Amino acid sequence: MSEEHASPEPVSAELEAEPVAAAAVFGDHLELGRRFAASLAEHGEELGLIGPLELPRLWTRHIVNSALVAPLLRPGRVADVGSGAGLPGLVLAIIRPDVSFTLIEPMERRVDWLSRQVAELELSNVVVERARAEDSGFKRQFDQVTARAVSALRTLIPVTAPLLKPGGEFVLLKGAGVDGEIGAADKVFRKYRVVDAEVVVLGEELDTEVTRVFRAKIAAS
Repeated sequence: MSEEHASPEPVSAELEAEPVAAAAVFGDHLELGRRFAASLAEHGEELGLIGPLELPRLWTRHIVNSALVAPLLRPGRVADVGSGAGLPGLVLAIIRPDVSFTLIEPMERRVDWLSRQVAELELSNVVVERARAEDSGFKRQFDQVTARAVSALRTLIPVTAPLLKPGGEFVLLKGAGVDGEIGAADKVFRKYRVVDAEVVVLGEELDTEVTRVFRAKIAAS
């Protein structure tokens, strides 16, 4: 094969160096966070959990991005819908051992990954459930519900609202277009009695990507 027609060499992406922000968000649980990051970096692409270009930004865009939400959780039961790679569910479970997490994920290979991580990291506060949220049978059982990169609010609220107790709270990680999603979900908010909606921006004081969180509650009565 001539040199001008030679196939390009494959690009080998390297795992992002651990950022300073990791210690700030994981605190005493940093070592478990490192173990999770290493496992996700090693197996994530082959299992279809992360894309081939994500390693150079795995910490800042995914792991720290998820971890920033930990202070918004309160002791109780939290459902993480569409857990996938464990973002944010496993990350939050590492940081908040005082919270009970149920990771709801329909795809078998992802459920296997989540279950293996729960065992390897010895997370006694996590249950993994293979199901779609709407078919899971968890009705009004949770104090809070989380999700990340699942769908727009007008689609996500009908799926997650039935999981929450009256007065329960949405803690949903969203992108920069969240304000537009809120505007498009007005009818859904009324139908499911969603109140006190707000967007919280986290991580501005750290040298990392910010996390935008949609917070709201189901009306208590």
